[in-house]
Amino acid sequence: MQNIGDFWEYTKNTILSVRIIDAIDIFLISVIIYYAVRFIRDRRAVKLLIGILFLIAGYFVSGALKMYVLSFIFENIFQVGILALIILFHPELRSLLEKVGGASISSINRIVDQKNIQKITEAIEIISKSAAEFSALKRGSLIVIEKSTKLGDIKNKIVVNAELSSLLLQNIFYDKAPLHDGAVIIEGNMIKAAGCLLPLSDSAEIPEDVGTRHRAGIGISENSDAVVVITSEETGIISIAVDGKLERNFDVDSLKKKLTDLLLENNAAKRQKNQKK
Repeated sequence: MQNIGDFWEYTKNTILSVRIIDAIDIFLISVIIYYAVRFIRDRRAVKLLIGILFLIAGYFVSGALKMYVLSFIFENIFQVGILALIILFHPELRSLLEKVGGASISSINRIVDQKNIQKITEAIEIISKSAAEFSALKRGSLIVIEKSTKLGDIKNKIVVNAELSSLLLQNIFYDKAPLHDGAVIIEGNMIKAAGCLLPLSDSAEIPEDVGTRHRAGIGISENSDAVVVITSEETGIISIAVDGKLERNFDVDSLKKKLTDLLLENNAAKRQKNQKK
């Protein structure tokens, strides 16, 4: 019984000795570990991590066996390793920092976006109906809906700055039109650019039966918080890419609901009010 009493006394003293700053410290470390695990899991970093672990094991083994030449090589590899990792994962690190930065100001953005709810609702309606028409015609389309991360550095874009309409989307993605192979970027209810060349994803989780258009849509969703609507010209299947993940087999109603959830999150009350109107 004395041992149990000593244990509880030790536990109580330990808990009481924890400062508020210690709790904050633990919380921040937990957040960093969480994002690091997500980064490694969702990117090609998994295989690289295994390689790094092998190098570390080789370093300790060579040191223990006094293999001086091999130890010297490992030491020099580790000296430049951090810089090499930053260079190698520059796109992924940029994406991660952009998303963290975007999330930190999302509450401010939502306050400002209250004025644009009607415009976004109209855009969702137009995009959903247009995607359904493209699906029926088996016409390929790639529609990128910009959120907090601005996409001003997209390559090969043709600046449009026109009000979004179904007719304009049909003209852009007409299979004999010069811009139909590129992506359209939408902000609010405006088409900002067309014919855009997007970065292709190299994720191993992408289904084998999707082509370049889908890889481009997934790629831009990996590097930003954009919502991407994709229509396949081979099957007519409507898909959505968000955060590097692809969801498929939408129809006009399910697409509209999904876009509403993604673009007007935390505004459910206002959406219901608009629907009643």
